[in-house]
Amino acid sequence: MTSLNLGPLAIPMQHALLYLGFFAALLAGWVAGRKHKTNPEGALFAMLIGGLLVARLAFVGQYFEQYAAAPLSLVDIRDGGFLLWPGLLAAALVGGVLAWRRPVLRQSLAIAVLVGGSLWGSGQALVSALERSRQLPALSLMDLQGNPVELRELDGRPLVINLWATWCPPCRREMPVLVAAQKAHPDVRFMLVNQGEHAEAVSRYLTEQGLAPREVVLDSGNRLGQATGSFGLPTTLFYDANGRLNHSHMGELSSASLEHGLRQLP
Repeated sequence: MTSLNLGPLAIPMQHALLYLGFFAALLAGWVAGRKHKTNPEGALFAMLIGGLLVARLAFVGQYFEQYAAAPLSLVDIRDGGFLLWPGLLAAALVGGVLAWRRPVLRQSLAIAVLVGGSLWGSGQALVSALERSRQLPALSLMDLQGNPVELRELDGRPLVINLWATWCPPCRREMPVLVAAQKAHPDVRFMLVNQGEHAEAVSRYLTEQGLAPREVVLDSGNRLGQATGSFGLPTTLFYDANGRLNHSHMGELSSASLEHGLRQLP
């Protein structure tokens, strides 16, 4: 499952786990600090903000060439461009400094970090294990000419599947990035699977936008999204050459975050 549904909203699973872990840390810190009338809430927020900031800066630094072409995209965090380990180290450093300066916070802050970190980390490990156990669904879809496309017919290359729709603003914004990646990475197969629209509407949109991507496929019943637990658009699924899901990305892709996703493929 790549997303968590809350009514009409679909939240990326990684975001949901981060929210859950952080709120668990806030609660655990408040309970642990009641005895000494301390609350590590401020320290926890400082750790979160510091960690996210460093994680973003580290990602931008690693993919600076892609961001340099569009400087404003440096602050557009909708692409999900964060590096985990630099962010965790920065959060730990902020927490350590605050605990050193205010000894009264040490116990409650340590308990909060342990509870929240354990919940978030175990959730991440579980979701990752479930994702990596998933095989490419055995579905037959249609291309724009009405020809059947069997998803399980692999060609020896890693496969990137993008779930999109013409009415979805982030899907429209990321489409040129995917088209460019198709040309730049011939060693990777890209399949753009439209969710729930007719061939005429999809063809008209691509013509109006001057886009000519390869392997545009129609999923009129949204079967692929349901089979993979991908209920939010856009969602990009990264499969290895054997059709096993390696990882996923829910939300808009930039050229940097797409490149990051491709580098994780075996």
